[in-house]
Amino acid sequence: MPDNSTPAELVAGLVDLLTVTREGDDSFVGQPQPGGVGRVFGGQVIAQALQAAQATAPEGMAAHSLHAYFLRGGEEGVDIAYETARDFDGRSFANRRVVARQQGRPILNLTASFQQAEDGLSHDDYTMPQVTPPEELTPDTELRRQFVAQLDHVSDLQRALMLRPRPIEMRTSDSLHWMNSEPRAPQAHSWFRTVAPLPALSDDPALHRAVIAYASDYTLLGTAALPHGLSWARGELNGASLDHAIWFHRPARADEWLLYATDSPWSGAGRGFNRGRIFDREGRLVASVAQEGVVRRRHQRTA
Repeated sequence: MPDNSTPAELVAGLVDLLTVTREGDDSFVGQPQPGGVGRVFGGQVIAQALQAAQATAPEGMAAHSLHAYFLRGGEEGVDIAYETARDFDGRSFANRRVVARQQGRPILNLTASFQQAEDGLSHDDYTMPQVTPPEELTPDTELRRQFVAQLDHVSDLQRALMLRPRPIEMRTSDSLHWMNSEPRAPQAHSWFRTVAPLPALSDDPALHRAVIAYASDYTLLGTAALPHGLSWARGELNGASLDHAIWFHRPARADEWLLYATDSPWSGAGRGFNRGRIFDREGRLVASVAQEGVVRRRHQRTA
């Protein structure tokens, strides 16, 4: 989207991006992000694959979990084809398997499980972190502008990635990996929501799940970099997501503030493991996330 896009236009663009086009009973195509540069954002591929799975799910069943493996990085500016397999349809649960391909090469495998709504045993054993409310925090877009202005050297690609308008607004209550070079505990807390309300005609729980899946790829892998004081934005790390899992616990609106609390209990062998919990403003646990990715120190080449 152009830099002068309104919030409503950014959100409409996100809805279009996550609306896959049916090419056959179980075949879909996801469009590229307009003006995208570099590698396709992993959250986009996860969300589009989930939408393909949801489009073939039995009536009355909602996605309660997904598990995805990234096979290779996708290229911006190229459509992504999604082939869905209906592996199982039961009375209570159903399963869909999706392969995302770009120019014939698989870039992601995703399996989603669906469940018919039912009452059951229920308990909660969690406490929502006490953090500064989003109304009192500076938007990350402003912090990114300040960050880029302070860099001595920044490539055109880095500048474009850091400053491009985003349909998801984030406000962080503590420092993310790109904000400073001081080693700190591998924990981060960020509020997120779409920059404008989702269209009323698109007020569908399945779309809100897809948007939450899209946003769940923000900040997560970077949590593993926090103890080391290193950052992708400063050119100090190489990294890529390897897998991504989400468990949807209850419906939530993606255009209302949600708290994303992430932590990284382990890194080693060139990989970092990260967990995330997503809460609504009432303190209810909406979703749980887990991801492992490549985290490697970038060694500067000498002449």
